[in-house]
Amino acid sequence: MATLSLRNLVKTYGDTQVLHGINLEIGSGEFVVLVGPSGCGKSTTLRMIAGLEEITAGEVHIAGRVVNNLEPKDRDIAMVFQNYAIYPHMSVRKNIGFGLRTAKISAKDKLGRLEEVAEILGLGELLDRKPSQLSGGQRQRVAIGRAMVRNPAAFLFDEPLSNLDAQLRTQMRLEIKKLHQRVGNTIVFVTHDQVEAMTMADRIVIMKDGHIQQVGSPLDVFYNPANMFVAQFIGAPSMNLMPGVWSNGAVSLDKGGLVPATGVKIRQGASVVLGLRPDDLRVTQEAGLFTGTVEVTEPLGSETLVHVSAGGQEIIAKAAGKHPPVLGSSVHLTASPDALHLFDKNTGEALL
Repeated sequence: MATLSLRNLVKTYGDTQVLHGINLEIGSGEFVVLVGPSGCGKSTTLRMIAGLEEITAGEVHIAGRVVNNLEPKDRDIAMVFQNYAIYPHMSVRKNIGFGLRTAKISAKDKLGRLEEVAEILGLGELLDRKPSQLSGGQRQRVAIGRAMVRNPAAFLFDEPLSNLDAQLRTQMRLEIKKLHQRVGNTIVFVTHDQVEAMTMADRIVIMKDGHIQQVGSPLDVFYNPANMFVAQFIGAPSMNLMPGVWSNGAVSLDKGGLVPATGVKIRQGASVVLGLRPDDLRVTQEAGLFTGTVEVTEPLGSETLVHVSAGGQEIIAKAAGKHPPVLGSSVHLTASPDALHLFDKNTGEALL
């Protein structure tokens, strides 16, 4: 296990700057997920940690030492790629053992380490198979095993689940999380999928346009987003955002409606955006914050997403799965005052 530290990390390609002074501290044994849309700089950051991208400015520290000028093989890290990168002509045994080819340990110790890793990953009965005889999830486990067998200070995962179908992704998320709980190595995991980030991470690093937007636990970034970008990116479906004007302890929405909000001290007439997560909006029989018409319903089993047209704006709420509102019916939506979010319309920063 090792600590990782990124200090004022900058990356440019010609005149284009893609990372703008990234600062991040990762504790020993921590599982940190870098998440954001395509082009935000998350994979570039990971590759700079690994030594696969040249650092324009700043420093990368691994286990307390600056590694800017070290080759990838000398950084005591192991990387797992999106495309598995395992050798098709080698057996599972040889693929996993390939990570030990330069290790200065005895053949007996190499065999013991290989068998231990195979057992942890449930590959013991597959050691003599070729990759073509494996499922996608099994191939990804082989790639992880090749990284694990070296017992590195840190694992770097670059969107390793992107090529798997939905069921396998769910299974592999669970397996990787169990693996981390068992072996305890430091992990930096890159994904564009916020569900992966929420379900796996100790802390999430949300990135946009080469800047870190927020760092925090999954629950922290979900319930206390630092700005509108985080509020929309984290959570499925996205937070409802409704522009308005702050006046006398309430938000007067641009498209009609008045929503009381307490605990905020901002100037009268300030342009704001009110945020409400679909999870926090409830369909009720009595008058609430909004009244509208059900335009679309999306059954999800135990719950139903309800798209409501209220005063010219579409609001998404959640209702019971067994007895959802009828399409075209009029419904009331309400939420606890604690569920309200308020953002500055001009800067996007959270006010409440």
